Amino acid sequence: MNKRETVQAFMDSVQQGEFNLAKSMLADDFRFSGSVPEPIDKEAWLEMSINLKAAFPDLNYHFKMIGTDGDVVRSTTQLSGTHTGALNLMNINMGITPATNKSVSAKLAKTRITIKNDKITLWAVEPTDGAGLTAILGQLKVESGLS
Repeated sequence: MNKRETVQAFMDSVQQGEFNLAKSMLADDFRFSGSVPEPIDKEAWLEMSINLKAAFPDLNYHFKMIGTDGDVVRSTTQLSGTHTGALNLMNINMGITPATNKSVSAKLAKTRITIKNDKITLWAVEPTDGAGLTAILGQLKVESGLS
């Protein structure tokens, strides 16, 4: 697979909640940053993503690839869903939020996904007001500690 195909397969697996498949595409030193207080590693990202899918069974990332530059695939995400389950973010020190049954929708966020040796090493979300996890927590009236 080329880098674009790798990222598309990864995005598809995340969207569908196939986290074992997503995990197989991540490098051991994978980092996720930008929409969490501090960058997190592969295991913390997987746990957070599984918990997001449990809290928002209809979670839609609205992934879209916009280009490549060497090892980096540029994309956008725009989260939306309905909060029907407990949102457990204890693994990133953000507590548990009981289901609110609120529908949420964030603004578009730009992302950069870096691939080395056919594995994803970095998923960096560009901080954007009204986008990502910060916006979702704000719409749920949860204090995130994110700026």
